[in-house]
Amino acid sequence: MNKQKIQMSEAFINSAVLAIFGGFQDAYTYFTRDQVFSNAQTGNVVLMSHHLMLGEWIEGIRYIIPIVAFIFGVFLAEQIGYHFRESKTLHWRQGILLLEIVILFFVGWIPEEYPMLANILVSFTCAMQVQSFRKMNGQLYASTMCIGNIRSGIEAISSYRRERREEQKNKLYYIWVFLFFLRWVQV
Repeated sequence: MNKQKIQMSEAFINSAVLAIFGGFQDAYTYFTRDQVFSNAQTGNVVLMSHHLMLGEWIEGIRYIIPIVAFIFGVFLAEQIGYHFRESKTLHWRQGILLLEIVILFFVGWIPEEYPMLANILVSFTCAMQVQSFRKMNGQLYASTMCIGNIRSGIEAISSYRRERREEQKNKLYYIWVFLFFLRWVQV
């Protein structure tokens, strides 16, 4: 493992917990809130485009709204990180997590007949999470999606198999994060 000091927000255990919740949030909104992804915005773009090309405007718009919520979530997290980066009382990432917890608690009480409100709020929190927690053990990763983590993990396996360098072996954490993400998607 890299011997430089790692922030708690970059610790593997934190990354694993965030991946578990990232997988759960997408599964939750897709399976219980009208088949819209909360953080897999590529999926929403594909579904939106499909419906718009078929002239199904209302169905297409249903996917645009969570994408816009995701954009606002990234923007807000970036602003919070910038303005509170020197805070001595509460680290800005802890503030993001507290905000995420409060919003998701509220989402749990939203009746089933309001799936769009739930999707907007969950997409917003996923965006804040993915923007705020971008490193694991000093390496870039995504806590709410898996495609980049799969790619990085397989690249590390391939490189390690070929060159046997210790730093490549340490990147196998990507595979574990993917497996934690996958575990909750299957619930």
